[in-house]
Amino acid sequence: MNAGAAGRSSADLWSEIVAGDEEQERLPQQPGPGGQAIYRRRKQEKVGKQNAVTGKSVVHVARVSLAANGKRVSWNRSLSTRGRTSIAVTACVHHRPEQKHARRKAKPPLPKAKVMHSFEKERSYFQEVDAFELLEESLSPKKSGTWVVGNQTDSFVIPHLSSRLEKWLISKKLNHGCGPSSTLSKILETPAMFSGAKLETPSGSLLQNNSSMCPSLICKNDLERHVHSQLIKLELKDEDLEEAVRKLSLASTCDTSDGDNWNPFTALLAVCGQTAPSNFVDVFSKFCAPSDIIKIGEGTFGEAFKAGNYVCKVVPIDGDLRVNGEVQKRSEELLEEAVLSQTLNRLREGKDDACNACTTFIQTIDLKVCQGTYDVELIRAWEDWDEKNGSENDHPKEFPEKQCYVVFVLEHGGKDLESFVLLNFDEARSLLVQVTAALAVAEAAYEFEHRDLHWGNILLSRNDSRMLNFMLEGKHVNVKTFGLCISIIDFTLSRINTGQDILFLDLSSDPYLFKGPKGDKQSETYRKMKEVTEDYWEGSFPKTNVLWLVYLVDILLLKKSFERSSKDERELRSLKKRLDKYGSTKEAIFDPFFADLLVNSAV
Repeated sequence: MNAGAAGRSSADLWSEIVAGDEEQERLPQQPGPGGQAIYRRRKQEKVGKQNAVTGKSVVHVARVSLAANGKRVSWNRSLSTRGRTSIAVTACVHHRPEQKHARRKAKPPLPKAKVMHSFEKERSYFQEVDAFELLEESLSPKKSGTWVVGNQTDSFVIPHLSSRLEKWLISKKLNHGCGPSSTLSKILETPAMFSGAKLETPSGSLLQNNSSMCPSLICKNDLERHVHSQLIKLELKDEDLEEAVRKLSLASTCDTSDGDNWNPFTALLAVCGQTAPSNFVDVFSKFCAPSDIIKIGEGTFGEAFKAGNYVCKVVPIDGDLRVNGEVQKRSEELLEEAVLSQTLNRLREGKDDACNACTTFIQTIDLKVCQGTYDVELIRAWEDWDEKNGSENDHPKEFPEKQCYVVFVLEHGGKDLESFVLLNFDEARSLLVQVTAALAVAEAAYEFEHRDLHWGNILLSRNDSRMLNFMLEGKHVNVKTFGLCISIIDFTLSRINTGQDILFLDLSSDPYLFKGPKGDKQSETYRKMKEVTEDYWEGSFPKTNVLWLVYLVDILLLKKSFERSSKDERELRSLKKRLDKYGSTKEAIFDPFFADLLVNSAV
């Protein structure tokens, strides 16, 4: 029998079986033996529907399909729609709602037993509860000036205050663990008052003169305790609160000519080891002959001169004259930068924390406050630079005779990355690993964040050394340098925890910093920092250091030319992607990109 005959025979057999079943259904019900009726199982009902495309009739059983138009729903899509109720029913689905089941009859309630109430026991119980709650909600006589707080709600009313203090109070109410708080004078952005060789506060003298640390930083806790107790003791009305805060904030500024009082300018002198400002000749002559002074660079807030083997950065302060269109920096700002620079200096010697050490941050050789006009030799050096390079700064002749300056005397770190010529991929890797290791060490020691590590703030030079030693949390890390020496400079925007205070620059007061051109890597990094910190610049956010590492990788890929292969570029791009997942440079230093650059390390 051939295949066609076999097919027709099978079809005929099926037809006979189906016809027989249909005939049996049409026959009247026959009684079975004994006169009993014989019942057959009813077959599953079929639903016919005509296909709109083929015109053929399609038979569906009453099983509900959840796949529209025959398409299979993927697992990912089912995740995205899980928990939603769809009201759309496709045309090919026969929708049959689920039948409600009959409710079960509840059990009859148990008969209640008769309980004899003891009203004396109830009364003693509630008296005990009331006494406990009154104790929790009342002013404790044992702790003067404090409240023993029970349950509190978040609905609280703050009287009208200055916006700065109001913002601080709200943040303290909502964020209890955001680190050490600032002094009240710092919150209100007002300078503290100093007296004689000690810091004067309403509670008396708190600090002896210390030339290595700012007095306003060391006395923070004592000042806060006094202000807190004074505010609690005063029973204030809303309209009197601002006046009380003004009195407690030490807002009045002292006259620097009065020898009995100190202001931030005097504190800056103390940090620099001075009792009075010096002149330029005295400072520069320690390092070279005045005729050998050369201007080597400039910035918005100052000028950079070479004196012998050192660089002197001159920054005007506290004057009314605008510098290059900008308001001059105040003593308080330079005081923080001076303390920060001296703190990073300690990493070179391991003074504060022997577990962390590096030499990558530029060494501050000396700090001095100067007063007066620019010296003749400085004017000559400035004009020589102007003739060769075309200065964008205002001529220093415009400064008045009483103008004050801070002079940072720094080691010479070489050329900045923007003008330095990298030779090959090994030097590019050396740059990245040295910067990463230095930031990791400073993070571990002082919660340091640079926050402005663009290619103008990294200096490079070459030497004969092939290895550089770091110490990270007690472990020695030897890094291959390929003869390249890196120095990180300019801590104006940096944040650091000295152990006694947190020094930072509140970038929320400079909105123009975040309005740079789109696509510019430096401007985009500022904006990413703002997203990470959520505009709370006092907090510790080591991720900002990682953002600047990403910036440096982009600079190497897009702005710097050096000998490299396509494989080298792929490695840099892979590093950039992996950096996104790191929360700090302490994590980033373990990236595989740096593995063969860390030699004989205990990391």
